[in-house]
Amino acid sequence: MKALRLNICLLIAFSGARCFASDPGAVPDPLSGVTGLLAQAHQHSRPSTPAMSLAELEAAALANNPDIRVATRRIAAAATRVGSAGSLSDPEFMYRGWGTPLAKPWDLNQAQHMFMFNQSLPGPGKRALRAQLAAEGVEQVKAELEAKKHEVTAQVRKTFYDLLRNQGELLLHDEQAALARNSSESARIKYVVGRVPQQDVLKAQIALTKLVEHLVMLEQDGGLARARLNTLLGRDPGFPLEVQGEYSPPQKLPTLLDLEKNALENRPELAMSSSSVRQGEARTKLAEKAYTPDYNLSVGYMLMPDGARYRNTYMAEVAVTLPWLNRGRHDAEIAEAQADLSADKAEYDNQRALVFEEIQEALIRAQSAKRLVDLYSQTLRPQAQATLKSTVAAYQADRTDFLNLLDSQNTTLEVELEYYRTASELESRIADLERAVGAPLTRDGHESDTPVPPSSRPQITPEVRQ
Repeated sequence: MKALRLNICLLIAFSGARCFASDPGAVPDPLSGVTGLLAQAHQHSRPSTPAMSLAELEAAALANNPDIRVATRRIAAAATRVGSAGSLSDPEFMYRGWGTPLAKPWDLNQAQHMFMFNQSLPGPGKRALRAQLAAEGVEQVKAELEAKKHEVTAQVRKTFYDLLRNQGELLLHDEQAALARNSSESARIKYVVGRVPQQDVLKAQIALTKLVEHLVMLEQDGGLARARLNTLLGRDPGFPLEVQGEYSPPQKLPTLLDLEKNALENRPELAMSSSSVRQGEARTKLAEKAYTPDYNLSVGYMLMPDGARYRNTYMAEVAVTLPWLNRGRHDAEIAEAQADLSADKAEYDNQRALVFEEIQEALIRAQSAKRLVDLYSQTLRPQAQATLKSTVAAYQADRTDFLNLLDSQNTTLEVELEYYRTASELESRIADLERAVGAPLTRDGHESDTPVPPSSRPQITPEVRQ
């Protein structure tokens, strides 16, 4: 497709040149078609809603993200199970009547009546262990919620900086379009008076056409980033959204040892695995408690028939389980609980190893991204801007040609675009690192490296020196 567009542009240019040669009285404008296309396509959307900062976006996501809301409701459901897990079983009431004569079934005075209340009591310590199991279940759900919050926050940060980069690239595109229009107008005038060859005009024409393609891709990237960010905020993907902020990378990244220590304290997945280990320990203790007998207490009131020596009597009953007579079952339950506990401990070790690997990879990527940001901000950007200023001065003094000026402009703007990309990449890698650690990194003393405003860069006026 790019080759096809290039051939079309060349064909249009050569056609214009032939018309100029065949009709000396006509004044052709070989750049008029492309400059018109640029003006028509250069109508990207402007902010129509108040811009939101990163803190506002994170707060909105934590409050409205659908996955976070689902995880929050699961905590409430798990908390209700704690009270029921440690409670006693339901008491029982029983009525029993016997000795009623068949000849006079209605004569209840001749029958014996018993009213009994019954309550089962688990062995000592079993209720507390069951409540502990349920409480650890709540801790696991809370850890899942924290993990989801960290995941959503990391996605919001990464998408925010993608959109911030896109907005910066659109500003650079606006500046590039303005420079291209001024430069193309200067080249057009020089071409008409015969100051520059046709090859310069064709290259300027191709550069203008590339601007249209550049704008289309920028608008696509911005639309996709807004859709992702709106979804994270629990809103309609097509909702208008603008962001504001600046890149604020930390001055220095923490060491790997500090990050690992921080992860052991804050990573939700490790807290979840640790809770599973504690839950397995409680389950093993509960299985061992199976050898502790359970009790069943019953008390009742008995109404004896008329003529009995004692008309009103009572009864009491105690039942005790005998777990020692069922060792095969209880030993198997204990062995199963111990095997599950060993698996939970192995899962925790595996989870910790995966977290440390994730931290190591994220730190390496963040360090590489920071080196690139430092290279662009401290070396390449000043060099490119100084080169452009020198080339502009030389062009205005007729000491260089238009192609050299165009190349210097393109180089400067490419460096600016790469700086935006590397700065956004660094923020994304830091978000991955914070997600791997489970806690935000300290940004005290960060360097605020904002882009150079367009007004401070050299401008080209379409003048022709005779």
